[in-house]
Amino acid sequence: MTTAQPSSQPSSQPTSPLTAVRNWVVGARLKTLPATLAPIAVGTAVAHSLGGVDWWRTLWTLVFALGFVLGTNFLNDYSDGIRGTDDHRVGPVRLVGSGQASPRQVLRDGLVLYALGLLAGIVLTVTVSWWLLVLAVACALGGWFYTGGSRPYGYRSFGEISLFLYHGPIAVGATVFIQLERVPALALAASVPVGILVCALLVTNNLRDIPTDRAAGKITVAVRLGERRTRIFYLLCVGGAFLTALALAFSRPGVLLVLAALPFAVFPIRRVMSGARGADLVAALEHTCLLLLAHGTLLAIGLAL
Repeated sequence: MTTAQPSSQPSSQPTSPLTAVRNWVVGARLKTLPATLAPIAVGTAVAHSLGGVDWWRTLWTLVFALGFVLGTNFLNDYSDGIRGTDDHRVGPVRLVGSGQASPRQVLRDGLVLYALGLLAGIVLTVTVSWWLLVLAVACALGGWFYTGGSRPYGYRSFGEISLFLYHGPIAVGATVFIQLERVPALALAASVPVGILVCALLVTNNLRDIPTDRAAGKITVAVRLGERRTRIFYLLCVGGAFLTALALAFSRPGVLLVLAALPFAVFPIRRVMSGARGADLVAALEHTCLLLLAHGTLLAIGLAL
């Protein structure tokens, strides 16, 4: 993965279809999809084990989640870009910061995806419960104010807790609620390891960006902790994801399958704990995504057995 040099203005030339597709793939951050798919898989597995699954509801759940998550990626790109946070980015390319797309284009793409998520939310509201419209509004506001607005909470050290809540209890709990119209204790318990491991993704990202975030006034947890303690924090997140998952084995022995995901943790832990910095941490982030995919898949299978 390479980084582009920042440019002061996006190209004034018309965007070709190929460039538009490439920009969409970059802005959507598709490599981080496990952070969206893992909680839905785990929630669906919990619902299957407790009653059953309506696959039409599952499809609308996916549209709902992808609309808001991918839309948030574009809106974060927009907000960070116009603030100048991404002007000297070390990690994967951001569209506005690199000048590859105009802020208006990126904002438009994010809002279109939000509209898709809202549409799915309306369908689920009509067919399941009006509470899901409240959830749709909460997802939209949470996504926008992460880096948008005058006082974004992602700039004030609330990134990890928000990702834990949105990708853990909220995502898993909502997936189960859409299927069963209730949220059993098992759903909340199963959401904890997923949420913790999604936090590990952000910790890796923010560890890499400590110098540029500090310079831009973005005070993340990593900026507050410093490099050494952030690396320990990452290790605790990965370890905590396995320990909290294994705790479920007392009621769902099949969850022991998550131990097969341990080999996926070796590379990112080594990279983070060895003192890697800057671009050398990109591979750790990618392998943490693979770990989340493996861990979430095995956890879902174990819960469904």
